[in-house]
Amino acid sequence: MGRKFFVGGNFKMNGTVSSIKDIVHNISTAKTDPNTEVVVAPPALYLLLTREHLDPKFEVAAQNIFDKPSGAFTGEISASQLKASGINWTILGHSERRTVLREDDDFIASKTKSAIEQGIGVILCCGESLEEREKGTTVDVVTRQLDAVNKMVDKEAWKNIVIAYEPIWAIGTGKVATTEQAQEVHAAIRDWLSKSVSSEAAENTRIIYGGSVSDKNCRELAKEKDIDGFLVGGASLKPAFVDIINANQ
Repeated sequence: MGRKFFVGGNFKMNGTVSSIKDIVHNISTAKTDPNTEVVVAPPALYLLLTREHLDPKFEVAAQNIFDKPSGAFTGEISASQLKASGINWTILGHSERRTVLREDDDFIASKTKSAIEQGIGVILCCGESLEEREKGTTVDVVTRQLDAVNKMVDKEAWKNIVIAYEPIWAIGTGKVATTEQAQEVHAAIRDWLSKSVSSEAAENTRIIYGGSVSDKNCRELAKEKDIDGFLVGGASLKPAFVDIINANQ
């Protein structure tokens, strides 16, 4: 069997009770590809609302966790709290948290370790800035981010990690990496997995693309051999998200 196509919807800091219910209803009642795994990530305030209203065949992700199980960490949520609430995934290392909130590679790696230990699947984001892309250091940047995680988790942990390659210059800008650019980096990540983790991890780990993914460009991207799905931002709030879920049909 090949790698199961994976589509994540990152709502970011968007939505109200009524709009989240509408989005979730649309996803739950649409005809979606049964061979695609779907995970949606609403703001933390709406995690339980989403879990309650979303069809059970789909999963829910937090947009972040903290790396401690409990304690005096105001405003944070732990992996164990998510697990106890039926939330089985989290997004970690998103570029907005790396750049706006100054989260470094080691902190993201520590959070990844904590999530895996509590049985939470991780959508692990990595990607380069426009400056890094123009310098030709894309693969160096991405593998540095992944190396930090690899130092903290064992080989088995990668079974519970989906890698999301997100060029920062393509997030929310309307710019999209060409299919060739995206495939090139995905192939480099798979090569890194083979050399740094194991051949099994390289074969089985899903590497998904994020960066202004839409219903217009998703089918072309989905044809590339190392693109195993998408992490979708703004488009996940729209009815067209269903078309992205079905991109691999």
